[in-house]
Amino acid sequence: MAASGSLNADQLLMAWLGHLAHERRLSERTLEAYGHIGRLYVGFMERHRGETLMLSDMGTISAAELRAHLAERRSGDKPLNARSLAQTLAAIRSFHNYLDRRCGVDAPQLALVRGPRVKPSLPRPVTEDQAMGLLQEPDADPDMEPWEAARDRAVLTLLYGCGLRISEGLSLKRSDAPLGESLRITGKGAKTRIVPVLPQVIEAVDDYVRLCPWPLAPEQALFRAKRGGPLSPRQVQATVQRLRGRLGLPASATPHALRHSFATHLLGAGADLRSIQELLGHASLSTTQKYTQVDAAALLKAYEAAHPRR
Repeated sequence: MAASGSLNADQLLMAWLGHLAHERRLSERTLEAYGHIGRLYVGFMERHRGETLMLSDMGTISAAELRAHLAERRSGDKPLNARSLAQTLAAIRSFHNYLDRRCGVDAPQLALVRGPRVKPSLPRPVTEDQAMGLLQEPDADPDMEPWEAARDRAVLTLLYGCGLRISEGLSLKRSDAPLGESLRITGKGAKTRIVPVLPQVIEAVDDYVRLCPWPLAPEQALFRAKRGGPLSPRQVQATVQRLRGRLGLPASATPHALRHSFATHLLGAGADLRSIQELLGHASLSTTQKYTQVDAAALLKAYEAAHPRR
């Protein structure tokens, strides 16, 4: 970084976020969260010291100062829980690791700060019947145009049938349709994977393309909103929230739960963990192994409900 020593903390923060966006290719949602954490952190340190922080100052931040900032986040107007506090600490460490690698400024005392213990949470999939209900319910909505219902069904079928994240499903271009027997997906960290495409997924996307009223160039987003702009993740989340209300499903029935369900239902049908890891695009097998705990918990629940000696 040229002339980095003359940059203040806000400018360093922007450089770090640029690195995360263009080199690490983190999602827009993650960048927004990291930017919020970083601005609060820099603002606290500058208020605490009563001056604008420069690059050299970033290496002098003490463990006590970082603990004071975390304590403020834990007891402020919007206090953070243990998981959010751990994410805050991880983001701050990522910022300082960047300053160390790119600018040669280390803050050694920050290694002394430990985050709160966070109990790992298990994925919360929906059942097979609930998943099918979510996929079929858009057609029953009298307030939806037929092409919008077909779009919602196609998006949700993609998430469940291919195990995609929302961002991955919405990244498809018009040139991707009609879908083939497999689909190349670019996921987190620009990691590419190939996922097989079921005939039901191909049919759902074909139905949407046939009914969509908007003319689309090959490089434009495949899925469109009511007024013709690209469909956003928030709109998909709002759709699922409306559908689960009509179906009486719990709040855990989210678009991402369909991805969890894809993995859990494959595991229950006998698929091996390595194959599921590849299909989901997980960097670590330990992430995929959480689904074995979900499957075992469901088995135990069924056993307790059905065993005659219960």
